[in-house]
Amino acid sequence: MTYKHTVVILASGLVLLGAPAPAGAQAVPSALTLEEAIRLGVANSLRLAELQSREDAAGAVEAGRAAAGLPIVALQGGYTRTNHVDEFAVAQLGRPVQVIYPDEPDNYRTRLDLQWPIYTAGRVEALERAARAEREATGEDLAAARADLRLEITRAFWALVTARETEQVLERSLASIDAHVRDLRNRLDLGLIPPNEVLSAEAQQARERLLAIEASNARGVAEADLRRLLGIEGAGRIEPKGALDAPARPAASPQTLIDEARGNRPERRALEDRADAALARVDAAAAGMRPQVSVVAGYDYARPNPRIFPRVGEWNDSWDLSVNATWSLWDGGRTRAERAEAAALASAVRARVGDFDRQLAFEVTERSLDLDSSRAAIDVANAGVRAAVEARRVVGDRFTAGVATSTEVLDAQTDLIQAELSLTRALANVRLAEARLERAIGR
Repeated sequence: MTYKHTVVILASGLVLLGAPAPAGAQAVPSALTLEEAIRLGVANSLRLAELQSREDAAGAVEAGRAAAGLPIVALQGGYTRTNHVDEFAVAQLGRPVQVIYPDEPDNYRTRLDLQWPIYTAGRVEALERAARAEREATGEDLAAARADLRLEITRAFWALVTARETEQVLERSLASIDAHVRDLRNRLDLGLIPPNEVLSAEAQQARERLLAIEASNARGVAEADLRRLLGIEGAGRIEPKGALDAPARPAASPQTLIDEARGNRPERRALEDRADAALARVDAAAAGMRPQVSVVAGYDYARPNPRIFPRVGEWNDSWDLSVNATWSLWDGGRTRAERAEAAALASAVRARVGDFDRQLAFEVTERSLDLDSSRAAIDVANAGVRAAVEARRVVGDRFTAGVATSTEVLDAQTDLIQAELSLTRALANVRLAEARLERAIGR
């Protein structure tokens, strides 16, 4: 095995890492479990805060649609200044002159107005159903974003655990190569080996120190990525409290998981809610071709009151009550077009639901197969580690006995590093595959 192979294994072992980003203002505990990380990330996520606000806005729209069927009461007031006019008066024998139309340039008016749509042919109710469905869809969008965030935090958490385990593997390897180099120098001083064997070992030692530096940097990147997702900051290191081990194999078949995912995935429920909203808008558009009935009432208190004859420059009250019916007999096809648009949108959303089901079946099957292959890779990696450890022991014993060269020891050491890094990567891939399967199922 060569240094190039070792670098490839190290890089592939850290494929879970993301890019660092600025953190928030809250400190993070030094020892962090996955559950605590998810709780912090959900609490501090600005994306979730945005979607929560959108859900609140959708709830306000729903309340507004429901209020559209309730009475509206308004208090009105006004003042109007008019030009002077000649008074119109009637004179009768034996009676004082009676002014019929006085000169009143100052006109004051107050009104308590009531408007109530008592029958809208189901339009108000349909719009309310559409708004309710849209609010529920927005809530499902929030649930989907929360599930995505949990997956991202899980990925970053196990990436940090992987980086930490990689550091530890390289620290053990570096300690071993350091001891080997010291032993070779002692042998060189005694004249038992040529100088080239010491130089080869020192070159391998330098390469492993470089790998250790890269692993330390990778750990810092993983930690910064996790801080970004958690929305926190702090000067100390995060020590993830998690072990890379293989979880138990699930007993459910892929088809069972697919059926479960169809009922659990919030994205699918959001699509169904939006399809219901589109169908409700179809009913609302159709109501535009049916009669609409409303009640209008009011109480006026004005000076002069135009409903009092003859006009008098005094405050007088009056009231009115009317029932109005409106029936649009022909609107040039506007209502028909609105209904066709809403029906087409409903059909489009239903098609998206069907496409989502197909994609969901593929995603669950893919994630299930990924998990199975990752578990199988653990068995292979464990066998590789056992073989590399035994080979390293045998070569070490032979080298001590003087029947093996230093190059053979270095090769065995390189094989052991590669095997241990491969096992670390396999264990991390299992954790990530398990999290992705959980997300695909919607648990």
